[in-house]
Amino acid sequence: MPSDIEIAQATEMQKITEVAKTAGVDEKYLEQYGNYMAKIDYVNLMKEVGDKPNGKLILVTAITPTPAGEGKTTTSVGLVDGLRKIGKKAMVALREPSLGPVFGIKGGAAGGGYAQVVPMENINLHFTGDFHAIGAANNLLAAMLDNHIQQGNALNINPKSITWKRAVDMNDRQLRHIVDGLGGQAQGVPREDGFQITVASEVMAVFCLATDIDDLKARLARIVVAYTYDGKPVTAADLKAVGAMTALLKDAIKPNLVQTLEHTPALVHGGPFANIAHGCNSVIATKTALKLADYVVTEAGFGADLGAEKFLDLKCRFAGIQPSAVVIVATVRALKMHGGLDKHDLNHEDLDALEKGMPNLLQHVSNMQNVFNMPVVVAINAFPTDTPAELKLVQDKCGELGVNAVLAEHWAKGGEGAKALAEEVVRVADNDNKLTYAYEIEGTSIMDKLEAICTKVYHADGVDLVDKAPKQLKVLEENGFGGLPVCMAKTQYSFSDDASKLGAPKGFRIKVRNLQVSAGAGFIVALTGAIMTMPGLGKTPSAEKIDVTSDGKITGLF
Repeated sequence: MPSDIEIAQATEMQKITEVAKTAGVDEKYLEQYGNYMAKIDYVNLMKEVGDKPNGKLILVTAITPTPAGEGKTTTSVGLVDGLRKIGKKAMVALREPSLGPVFGIKGGAAGGGYAQVVPMENINLHFTGDFHAIGAANNLLAAMLDNHIQQGNALNINPKSITWKRAVDMNDRQLRHIVDGLGGQAQGVPREDGFQITVASEVMAVFCLATDIDDLKARLARIVVAYTYDGKPVTAADLKAVGAMTALLKDAIKPNLVQTLEHTPALVHGGPFANIAHGCNSVIATKTALKLADYVVTEAGFGADLGAEKFLDLKCRFAGIQPSAVVIVATVRALKMHGGLDKHDLNHEDLDALEKGMPNLLQHVSNMQNVFNMPVVVAINAFPTDTPAELKLVQDKCGELGVNAVLAEHWAKGGEGAKALAEEVVRVADNDNKLTYAYEIEGTSIMDKLEAICTKVYHADGVDLVDKAPKQLKVLEENGFGGLPVCMAKTQYSFSDDASKLGAPKGFRIKVRNLQVSAGAGFIVALTGAIMTMPGLGKTPSAEKIDVTSDGKITGLF
């Protein structure tokens, strides 16, 4: 089997103008980036299609991630190709990959096998420059903040209360905690500082939740960057940074049109991490796709306890949308790891380990059904080592919850291998279920919301505020932020805040050590356990395998 990048490079792509025709987008709404990528003038397009009824939204999420892999993006792409194979007008709306994981552990993030979006190299690297624009807007705000203090500090900002960090789209642990402004009075005010990865920036969250330019500006204006000496929040609007930040983002906010290997239209736009942000593609891309297709497949990052919870509690609530069905991706291999099997022992049948790992999948299914009132399909992402007995065990256990587990072979067969999954999704999506949230915003405190997420979704015994969190809670409530929803920052590897607790652990409490407001995004970020907003590279990063041939062809990207 050739590698993902070899498959992608061997595929003859359609011109983006042809892909746009398939999507029902006139060429006059395209801003082309070469032959195979384009931005869409969504403002004028929506004037034409805005009165059309929305298509059905299908959310793809997954079990708790393991090193064995689950294949959420691959399944999203395979499913949308499968929907077209059975005659449905379908599009996929995905997040843009971050350079951090591309050069770190995961490698490329545009799907895999014969279920990919292309041009894969561009999407995984600079693409249309959106992340660069977001990083520049973030760092412009940081520069204007420090310059304001240097130039006399008319807003009375306490430098020790600055919450805004600079951003770079790279895993670089060296930049987590730094001291800057050194070298004398002309070089700025010395202070402790730090970087976060661009996908964790509030500008990224604002970018992905904004509905248009005006909403983008309003959200940017509300961003809190620091506090005064008397404890009052200082915003981007106070620093008069909003117009310039918007100027940097005005083109980036237009959604990007690309295609799958089977020429299905794909909108790839925005990319916050789901373990430290809300983990969904842009509202603009999703709403645009819903006007263009009868079925829109989208994904939420990491496991359903992170990405799907935030998609439903945050994105759907803010955007006024809801899925018609939720697909939970699982692999037999990953479930056996949740059952205690070592990664090196996954290639042989082990029904005992599989049964021990099944509670992880079943808890995710139950959460979607019972907390959020969503109909569920389980997609078993097929591997050659799966045995009939193992597949039957997964299907039988899911059947006990009234859910069909469908074998999907899209990685090896593309859309043809996802036709059965597509048919089940269409069947399940024909419902009138109304989304319920894990918590209500009105009349609930920050602690109420934390307790609801942790007990209902993670199945923890409760929440403890530790370190700075109790004082931060008091400050947030005093400044009027107590009514905002909550975005949890938690390890993706466990329902708990301890990455070593696999399966569906019980008898634990969630420790929240930091609470900070993302007023522009419209939520409180709660950092739990040892989660950090700037990852580091591993001992053998993927970057070591990437190269370029003499004729300019990239190799080793995945």
